[in-house]
Amino acid sequence: MAETFTGNFTQQEPIPEEAIARAVEVMRSGRLHRYNLAPGELGEVGELEREFAAYVGAKYCLAVASGGYAMGCALRAVGVKPGDTVLSNAFTLAPVPGAIASVGAVPVFVGVTEALTIDLDDLAAKVDRADVLLLSHMRGHICDMDRLMEICREGGVQVIEDCAHTMGGAWRGTPSGRHGVIGCYSTQTYKHLNSGEGGFLVGDDPEIMARATMLTGSYMLFNRHGAAPDPSFFDEARYMTPNVSGRMDHLRAAILRPQLAHLDKQVERWNARYGVLEEGVRGVPGLTVIDRPEEETYVGSSFQFLLLDWAAEKVTEVVRRCGARGVELKWFGAPEPAAFTSRYDSWRYAPSEKMPATDRVLAGIVDLRVPLTFSLEDCAQIARIIRGEVSAVYQS
Repeated sequence: MAETFTGNFTQQEPIPEEAIARAVEVMRSGRLHRYNLAPGELGEVGELEREFAAYVGAKYCLAVASGGYAMGCALRAVGVKPGDTVLSNAFTLAPVPGAIASVGAVPVFVGVTEALTIDLDDLAAKVDRADVLLLSHMRGHICDMDRLMEICREGGVQVIEDCAHTMGGAWRGTPSGRHGVIGCYSTQTYKHLNSGEGGFLVGDDPEIMARATMLTGSYMLFNRHGAAPDPSFFDEARYMTPNVSGRMDHLRAAILRPQLAHLDKQVERWNARYGVLEEGVRGVPGLTVIDRPEEETYVGSSFQFLLLDWAAEKVTEVVRRCGARGVELKWFGAPEPAAFTSRYDSWRYAPSEKMPATDRVLAGIVDLRVPLTFSLEDCAQIARIIRGEVSAVYQS
């Protein structure tokens, strides 16, 4: 009888007890708003901003309400205006083009390679079409950031990094989010820190970060931030920047601070599970494993493989058969959006050009979450099920 997996692909680990205790203290105080502070008090949000800035090696950090808000705020802070074009990945999730659309700008989609990273040749061909690249490190895959930054420097393009899937990752030892002018992160439940919703912006440019701070709704309370630019950088920003409120509150910050302290250990645990999945499906006929470059420090919180050049009905049959055995796979090649998966031509508010090479890759991408509630033995079982069903469909 075929084995069936009984785990839950959306069940995260409990919030740590230390974080729960901190959150209860905040609730007992009644002072949840980030600017509701006693004299001389920095508060949970300010402390978290300092700690996250130190973690990634940034001068400034701003805690916000979500990762999607972080991207929209970053675009406004670097000066993107309605009608501007913004380069971005064709392979990403809807909040990325959504952030571009939220400021009235228009995405120019850049292709994806079989490594699931942005196509740098396509980027070089399109770099003169915009002044900003919103780069999505989609599903935790980091491209050759040295070449990307060279292309963007030569093209006069500012880079904003979407690091929702790469918090804790790096390229050649430089943390994800620290190559561009702003790095954006998410603390939504399915990311690497869990506060339900939440996010960060980090950067070293004091004028950009001052504008971002004002955008989030700091009013004239920017001196109550723990990792903000000097107050002198707000002299103009406080009069010229609209309030688009999106602050983080003390309750979420209290939940996040203990998690951040243990993030590196969590990364090790994710990567151990990723390694079991990777080795478990390697060598299956018709299945392509995504080999990670040595320069990349990745976080294996999700796992992808390719069924390149398979007929659509065969891919959907693999997804169906694995699902019947308890393994929840997502396919990025479907013509209609499903769950969190969608394609660049799904977002009808954003114009797109056909990209045959990208379409070929998207048609083969299969994805699964790797929650830390799974054991190594669970991952080995999942790999066996995928291996068996892919082999059966491939041979049929």
